[in-house]
Amino acid sequence: MTPSKPSPLGQVSDFELRLLRVFRTVVACGGFSAAEVALGISRAAISMQMADLEKRLGVKLCQRGRAGFALTDEGKRVLEAGDRLFGAVEHFRAEISELHRHLQGTLVIGITDNLVSHPGMKITHGLAALKARGPQVQIDLRMQPSDDIEIGVLDGRLNVGVVPKVRELPGLDYRPLYEESTRLYCADNHPLFADPAGNVFEHELVQPRFARPAEAAALYDRHIAGAQANDREGILFLVLTGCYLGYLPDHYAAPWVKAGRLRALQPGFTTHFCAITARSQRPNLVLETFLETLV
Repeated sequence: MTPSKPSPLGQVSDFELRLLRVFRTVVACGGFSAAEVALGISRAAISMQMADLEKRLGVKLCQRGRAGFALTDEGKRVLEAGDRLFGAVEHFRAEISELHRHLQGTLVIGITDNLVSHPGMKITHGLAALKARGPQVQIDLRMQPSDDIEIGVLDGRLNVGVVPKVRELPGLDYRPLYEESTRLYCADNHPLFADPAGNVFEHELVQPRFARPAEAAALYDRHIAGAQANDREGILFLVLTGCYLGYLPDHYAAPWVKAGRLRALQPGFTTHFCAITARSQRPNLVLETFLETLV
């Protein structure tokens, strides 16, 4: 009988953990190309790190090529083992925190841009309440695009995220927070500022490069695409040139309207914001306390 091949992995170091995180992100994104933005590295670098992980583990993790990206049977088992490994690490942190019978640790939270001016904003009050109940808790707040937040919560880099609900991903739980109304705006140097009854669909619009609700996507399709921006502040910058129209949250546009720099032209759409957490995440006293403050 042929003896089984010994595992080449002698120990699990920080380097192997980093490679496993890359692997989990690639799987979450569905391939190397989609993972480039999430990881912030090139596809070639991702390929090298995946090859390094396969060499260290002694197994083929995935098939990639013209047929697309697919996990091997060994890759599926490694993914499951990795989930258990990272879950055990998080569980260990939570247990140590509970040993002291008071809140301590770090809450890593991802938030999309320009939410602080929303009158129903619960995050600021939630963080304040968390610090009041656990003065030793450390807050690590990261402003990121919603797609990055979803991936960060799934792979464990973030404990919780606040994103617009434009889809539901498997593995995430969604807790409703508040709604955000959006309208179409022009600047004081745009032709429609003096003629708000004009046809808005004859003018160029700033198209967002982030995810949008289905209601919004249908509305954007009726406009002439004139420019792109990857966040709401970028949209405002371009609208203020007087060359474009743009859909902006009412709470964000309000100071500019008051100053006479922007005018609302017509209603837009409503965005529902949610707090997202990973279903696979082990109990975490700091996170659970924060979620309680949101309720």
